[in-house]
Amino acid sequence: MSHKYRPTIGIECHVQLKTKTKLFSGANNDARNAEPNTLVNHIDFGLPGALPVFNREALQLAVRAALALKSEPELFSTFDRKHYFYPDLPMGYQITQYDQPIISGGQVNFKLDGQAKTVGITRAHLESDAGKSTHPEGSAISLVDLNRAGTPLLEIVSEPEMHTAAEARAYTEELYLLMRYADVTEGDLYHGNMRFDVNVSLSQTDELGVRSETKNLNSFRAVEKAIAYEIKRQSELLDAGKAIIQETRGWNEAKQKTVSQRTKENADDYRYMPDPDLPPLVIDQAYIEKIRAELPNLPDFWRKELSALQLDEDQIQLLLEANIDFEAIGYMALIKAFLSKVDLAKTLVNWLVNIEIPLMRSSENSVKLISSARNQLYSDVMQLSKSGQLSSTGAKELITKLLMEPELPSDITSFAEQANLLQQSDQNEIETIVKRVLDANPNAVKDIQKGETKAIGFLIGQVMSQSAGRANPELTRQIIEQLLK
Repeated sequence: MSHKYRPTIGIECHVQLKTKTKLFSGANNDARNAEPNTLVNHIDFGLPGALPVFNREALQLAVRAALALKSEPELFSTFDRKHYFYPDLPMGYQITQYDQPIISGGQVNFKLDGQAKTVGITRAHLESDAGKSTHPEGSAISLVDLNRAGTPLLEIVSEPEMHTAAEARAYTEELYLLMRYADVTEGDLYHGNMRFDVNVSLSQTDELGVRSETKNLNSFRAVEKAIAYEIKRQSELLDAGKAIIQETRGWNEAKQKTVSQRTKENADDYRYMPDPDLPPLVIDQAYIEKIRAELPNLPDFWRKELSALQLDEDQIQLLLEANIDFEAIGYMALIKAFLSKVDLAKTLVNWLVNIEIPLMRSSENSVKLISSARNQLYSDVMQLSKSGQLSSTGAKELITKLLMEPELPSDITSFAEQANLLQQSDQNEIETIVKRVLDANPNAVKDIQKGETKAIGFLIGQVMSQSAGRANPELTRQIIEQLLK
């Protein structure tokens, strides 16, 4: 692949708003696992005389999105008709916002390889989704499901300010976090709650080249792979002296390549016109301020809170993602309860990152303990650890066992004792094991007597092994040093 071309990338993201009903009809908005064409009414079917009625909840969510994007919603915006003719668009047009959208401007800030990046937002507009056409392989028929027809979308259009596939992926990951933490969308990528259209062009000058648009990507990995493929494909065409065609392409996951679908339309092909059935959206500053006051804490708030713990960026990112993946747990709220004592909070984060989150991701159904009990769980385990009754290994085993209980035991100490996890702190018992280990390892004893203190760690390990991990390591060290004097 030639490196003489500069890629430029812009991304349009369709965010499905988490309203109960559709944008202009009373049909259910959650099409996940629904039978085809069961969540549709006369408005979604585009029956003659059916008039759309705007869903006010969608407006509230759009305002939240604007604030999350560090923008201000427009006080006046309008709806338009975008005409095109597909079987999954019964009206023959899509209701959208053209020249007066609900959001103008904004930005998404993120880090890539430790470097701060900012991508501007051109605009974001409300629109109703089309249905879904499927084409069974080996068949001459197409199937149309209108369950998604009329679903409320907020299309967020970035500035063409990204230049690598990795940068585009980082942007989409941060945009996802923003929309989820602002509680704008369910964010179920598998079911297309957020879909990405990536525009890629190559040029040797400051003037943008002819772009391709790869549509309906529903994973961050697909975004990165599709862009990398397009950069390679277009570079090879330009190197061969061939022209890039402005077109719409799709992503073939199995073959890891983009495929041509149709030539790309321009705005005038859609014959935009104001929608005569819908009045303008008019809001005031008081409405915006009310929503601002109720806006949940966004990722940057939590990054600032967690920075006091001196966590690395990967740990913070993992916690932010897990807080969304397992919303019922409320990881951020749990950590905040421990933030007044930094040492406890750091211990908690270590347990979450290395024990609970991997357990949740590997076997979600096995984690039975309800979220309200987790604060007590970690507080009790910390007390046992600080008092020397629980080793780090014992703490890990105890936490894992407790998370798989249907409810928190009334006495965690007794539970740990029954599970044989408490450290042995009886000096006489440990001294007996130490003497046995010293007799069995004369060379290590000689090394220590010569001043090679590393051998003490070896002997402690032997004692831990013989005590099934229950010997108190600090007490074991003291006994070894005392006996060797």
